[in-house]
Amino acid sequence: MKSGNLSDAAEFLLLGLSDDPELQPLLFCLFLSLYLVTVLGNLLIIVAIISDSRLHTPMYFFLSNLSLVDICFTSTTVPKMLLNIQTQSRAISYTGCLTQVCFVLTFAGLENGILIMMAYDRFVAICHPLRYNIIMNPRLCGLLVLLAFLISVLDALLHTLMALRLSFCTDLRILHFFCELAHILKLACSNIFINNVLVYLVTSLLGVVPLSGIIFSYTRIVSSILKIPTAGGKYKAFSTCGSHLIVVSLFYGTGFGVYLSSAATHSSRKSAIVSVIYTVVTPMMNPFIYSLRNKDMIGALSKLISRISSFH
Repeated sequence: MKSGNLSDAAEFLLLGLSDDPELQPLLFCLFLSLYLVTVLGNLLIIVAIISDSRLHTPMYFFLSNLSLVDICFTSTTVPKMLLNIQTQSRAISYTGCLTQVCFVLTFAGLENGILIMMAYDRFVAICHPLRYNIIMNPRLCGLLVLLAFLISVLDALLHTLMALRLSFCTDLRILHFFCELAHILKLACSNIFINNVLVYLVTSLLGVVPLSGIIFSYTRIVSSILKIPTAGGKYKAFSTCGSHLIVVSLFYGTGFGVYLSSAATHSSRKSAIVSVIYTVVTPMMNPFIYSLRNKDMIGALSKLISRISSFH
């Protein structure tokens, strides 16, 4: 099989979720609907938080950033898939593919960082309530988001630049609906040992370590909640953490599920189908999880919708 540097040339082929031509219109309608719900739902969360002064707190500051990241995360993959289905083309340029890899890694890393910030916020609120306003000040919250962004960008650039040095075989078919780093590495004809070491090392540092921090935080949180004397106090404390725990479970559960399934099976197509939950369904579910389980969010969204209705 021939190999070569693709920087000046060819295109990768995104084979998507199915080869069946009859399924393409159904997939287009399904993913367009999911994408629109994701964008509109997360935009509503952001606008509701900005417009309601009662929600100008660290918890909702992180939530609005999470919603923005979810919009960007989904927008790096789904529009290209929809365009390919509509134009009946599977091509994505070499530059476009590596750019997509970079953005996917950036927003996945940023979502990971924001989730651990939200866990820390709940830890301080419940375990150190008297010092909450001092510790979780606006300057610290802004710096934490900026730090997560810088780490995510550096991580994404590291993997993308390492991928630039690879030579690829003539078979450039990707059994996926977007360019995922693991699938790109499988197509390489050159040695990918260093790339794989970096993937496992960074996944351990930026995946396992934050997850361990979240688990530690919630262990302390549960311990503190159990010491609250009244049932009403316990319920209120648990309710503020419940939404975040569901989102964390969805994000990490589906994320690890993708990589475990890809390691356990030789079918990249099955891995692609599992990835839909991680990259599309989870960002779509976040607004529903936070709005339906949160009275403050329901109130803010009701006010926002009534304001919008009054203009008409």
